[in-house]
Amino acid sequence: MIGFKKIPKKSIFSVFVVAVISILLVYVDTRYNDPLPIEEVSFSEELNNNPEPIQNKQIHVVQKGESLSVIFDDKEVPLNTAYKIFNFDKDNLLTSIKPGDIMEFSYLGNTLESIQINKDDISSIIIEIKDDILIKEVVNEIQVVQSFAKGEITGSFYKSALDVGIPDSIIMDFAYIFGWDIDFILDVRQGDKFSVIYETDYSGGEKISSGDIIFAKFINKNKIYIAQRFYDDFQGKQYFNQNGDNVKKGFLRAPLDFTRISDHFNPNRKHPILHTIRAHKGTDYAAATGTPIQATGDGVIAFVGVKNGCGNEILIRHANNYQTRYCHLQKFHKGIKKGKKVSQGEVIGYVGSTGLATGPHLHYEFMIGNKHTDPVKVKLPSAKPLNKNQIEDFNKLLELNLEKIAEYNSIYGN
Repeated sequence: MIGFKKIPKKSIFSVFVVAVISILLVYVDTRYNDPLPIEEVSFSEELNNNPEPIQNKQIHVVQKGESLSVIFDDKEVPLNTAYKIFNFDKDNLLTSIKPGDIMEFSYLGNTLESIQINKDDISSIIIEIKDDILIKEVVNEIQVVQSFAKGEITGSFYKSALDVGIPDSIIMDFAYIFGWDIDFILDVRQGDKFSVIYETDYSGGEKISSGDIIFAKFINKNKIYIAQRFYDDFQGKQYFNQNGDNVKKGFLRAPLDFTRISDHFNPNRKHPILHTIRAHKGTDYAAATGTPIQATGDGVIAFVGVKNGCGNEILIRHANNYQTRYCHLQKFHKGIKKGKKVSQGEVIGYVGSTGLATGPHLHYEFMIGNKHTDPVKVKLPSAKPLNKNQIEDFNKLLELNLEKIAEYNSIYGN
């Protein structure tokens, strides 16, 4: 016998009440509210068979040995268009194309509209391709902006200058300008101060170079050094101090940039390898193997080769009976040979440890006649001073820049 479970009367009553309330709500909604509108959906059978052509561009960097004909063929420039381009180049602008030039081919859909050949940061050649061909050279205007920076030595000069936002190229120029009076390895002290006014070149709103130093000032151990750019009628661009003396000397103070002295000039030094008292007739500059070595003055190579404990050596004879000697080189710069004329600052070789050397360094000697002199302490001969006929113009320019420095200092603090 199958039994049935009895359902409580309260449950039946609850279900009944809920059903009645639901019916009443539906009635009220349909009696007093408008029915929801029926959404109509339509489908268009019309298809867009003629889309708008899209602008696009192809870039090509000119390679060695490439000609425009080869490039045009590679970019599928129509033969009649290529012929027109060459025919309309009346000023022979396209003959100046060289490796490294950047060519921009602009298309509207599949139609070539123009070719732009960028020669450098400011100049380009534009080829407009219409019914007629138009070829023109465009040179963007350069805007020269003067910038000012100042700082104080807290570690090395290089890092201290970078910390105040001076561009790398300006730092190197600054060190080069004062390099005849200041050894930036030995002479710089914590607390020394520097300031500089320099140019920055812009084209089309973009920086293209750090330009040139206009005015520089360095306070080293409370001694003030000033360098003012001036275009001398006979010497061209030079830097002169406040007295009109050329800051350039006949010799650089040091043959290496930003290294350290590991051993000074000492006539009574004990040799580190031979362990005997042997005069150290020069200055040793510690530097990494391969560091470039500069000729400290204009001259002629008198010797290049291997010589005893000096290892790979270069000897340069200069005017007025001066000589400089460079020892322990890893190798010589390409083209350096006996009889070759070299210029001040020209790379002649690279730091090594050949000969009797305990590690990579440059041994540098400075001789007047046959007498060895301490290259750190010797008073260097100066280059030509300012043209006397231009002293008045120079003083006006110097006064103007000194006023600018004073104004900048009042704004940014002394």
